[in-house]
Amino acid sequence: MTDTTMDIKEILRLLPHRYPFLLVDRVVDYKVGEYLRGYKNITFNEPFFTGHFPQQPIMPGVLIIEALAQATGLLAFRTVDRAADSDSLFMLVGIDKARFKRPVEPGDQLMLEVRVVNSKRGIWVFEGEAKVDGKLVASAQIMCTERSADV
Repeated sequence: MTDTTMDIKEILRLLPHRYPFLLVDRVVDYKVGEYLRGYKNITFNEPFFTGHFPQQPIMPGVLIIEALAQATGLLAFRTVDRAADSDSLFMLVGIDKARFKRPVEPGDQLMLEVRVVNSKRGIWVFEGEAKVDGKLVASAQIMCTERSADV
C-alpha cells in the first residue's frame, strides 16, 4: 500500500517555496493524476495580516489562489514522480473562473482541494476549491506548465 499523505518535510522536498511563501502545511489525501487534499493553518502571525487589514485581518484572495496553485504543484510533481529541481519548475500560466465567497481569518484552517481536469501539450488544467469549516471560500481553474528554471 502506498502512502497518500505528505508531511511538511515531503512538501519541502517537492516544492521550491519557503517561508513566508509556502502556503501548504500538510497533504491529507491524494491520488496520483487525479486529486489532492491538503490544508494551510491560518495564524495571526502571518506576515500579510500586518497590512491586510490591521483592524480586521483577512487573508488576501491572491494568496488563497496561490495556496491552491501550490497544491496543484504538489499533485503535478507526484504525478510525474519527481520534485522541483534546479532545472525545471511547474509554473502558473493561467487562472480562470476565480471566485471568492467569504473571508479567511486568523484561526481558520484553509482546506485545499484540487483535481486534474486534463493535461494536453504540456499544459495542466486543475479545478481548485478552498474551504473553511466545510464552506466554500474560493474556487478557480488553475493552469500550469513545466518550464526551465532559468526562464
